[in-house]
Amino acid sequence: MPEKHPLVEAITPLVERLNAELVDPDDARADDVPLEWDGEPVIAVRLPPKPAGKAPEKGSETASEKAPGRAAEGGVQGLLADVAAELGGPLRDLSRHDKQQAVRLLESRGAFEYRKSAEIVAEALGVTRFTVYNYLNRSR
Repeated sequence: MPEKHPLVEAITPLVERLNAELVDPDDARADDVPLEWDGEPVIAVRLPPKPAGKAPEKGSETASEKAPGRAAEGGVQGLLADVAAELGGPLRDLSRHDKQQAVRLLESRGAFEYRKSAEIVAEALGVTRFTVYNYLNRSR
């Protein structure tokens, strides 16, 4: 990890103030924030889980507030694991109807508020991103 890179030096005080963590871009998770310099990945920022607090105003809930527990710890992956456990098996092995139900559950828990979540969900379900969007549109 390039600790002396100007970008890293510039953001370190902010990252510390936010109780976030700097991570190597190769170790970044889906919900980390990658930072580039001249088109090259330099560092990623891992934000801390949001603390549970009083209920936010309507329409302002975050994914971790909608689905406490694993969402705060593992982002989309945590939500996928929760839904798989709830539906009784690996998401890839579910019937079409159950995959549609999984997408509805994930949406209700805020999974699609995460970056690149449609791609992550599609891979977990063994379908295309287009299919995930179709399932989302069908449930709305």
